[in-house]
Amino acid sequence: MNISTNLNTLTHLVVFKLDESDFGIDLAVVEGAIRAVSVTPLPKAPEIVSGVINARGRIIPVVNLRKRFRLPEREPEIEDRLLIVHTATRAFAFVVDAVSGVLEITEPPLITADTILPDLEYLQGVLKLKDGLILIHDLNRFLSLEEEQVLNEVLH
Repeated sequence: MNISTNLNTLTHLVVFKLDESDFGIDLAVVEGAIRAVSVTPLPKAPEIVSGVINARGRIIPVVNLRKRFRLPEREPEIEDRLLIVHTATRAFAFVVDAVSGVLEITEPPLITADTILPDLEYLQGVLKLKDGLILIHDLNRFLSLEEEQVLNEVLH
């Protein structure tokens, strides 16, 4: 499975909400969405890692997207979901407010992140729709090299 998606070949996005913003991630890297469960804190983990969960017998780090995108923190709610995604090296769970569904992109009106701001971190681009924007995650650049190394150390 190729997870290094080119925006021009992106055809399906899983759309999720954080506060009032819509975000998307390539369907190819999404394993599924589950109800939010209790997260076990992970000492010495990078700041954006809330802890770990046991999902289908695997220990998966839970990433706090609110911290990554500088959104206000809030108490967990019963409607929250964990979106389980994977890179070439590991699986992650993102805490999201809701998963809206899968969006098929037929004629992508996509704007690459570099045309918005040079070196825009964590985003691959923006999808313009009639009723708003969807910010598309770049999962391959989501963790810095240092965060990835620290996470490897605390998980092994």
